[in-house]
Amino acid sequence: MLVVHHLNESRSQRILWLLEELALPYEIRFYERDPQTRLAPPALLHVHPLGKSPVLTDGAATIIESGAITDYVIRRHAGGRLAPDPASPDYDAYQQWLHYAEGSAMLPLLLRLYVGRLGAAGAPLHPRIESEIANHLAYVDAALAGRDFFVGDALTGADIQMSFVAEVAKAHGKLADYPNLEAWIGRMHARPAWQAALAKSGPYGLGD
Repeated sequence: MLVVHHLNESRSQRILWLLEELALPYEIRFYERDPQTRLAPPALLHVHPLGKSPVLTDGAATIIESGAITDYVIRRHAGGRLAPDPASPDYDAYQQWLHYAEGSAMLPLLLRLYVGRLGAAGAPLHPRIESEIANHLAYVDAALAGRDFFVGDALTGADIQMSFVAEVAKAHGKLADYPNLEAWIGRMHARPAWQAALAKSGPYGLGD
């Protein structure tokens, strides 16, 4: 049985969406952030030494990192769904988006969050951070021009992996200047599988 160790308001929301898209049976084990620190609870340390979410367990296997989890589920349980043929040119683009989401796109958004907590001490960093956010969001927005999905003409794991980037950008009030990205995340959130995942997970502020 696939088990998602799900932390509220976190990247693990997209793993639930992935499993709903594939109509796979799975169990959710819920963990709540500390309301003051916003950190994951110590109970997650019993699942994996890093104490982070998402974590997927599949029998004896324990997989961390949402990109690796997405890749694992699609390779082992999707039966050819949600990924291009590995021999096709689209597969290389698919792999790029799968890794780009956390490898590059999320960094300036996370820096904005953490540096913002420094108050005046963080002010010198804001111009560079904002420039990098604009650089990445413009790149993603241009990639979606005239497209419904990041790769090919159907949903893939690349869309699922990139969803958190768009959600965080939206939460930071950054999507108004990027209409392709804003329209794309609206379409993703309208999908029945995304709605089913939301119903099972409970409140998810980044999905507003």
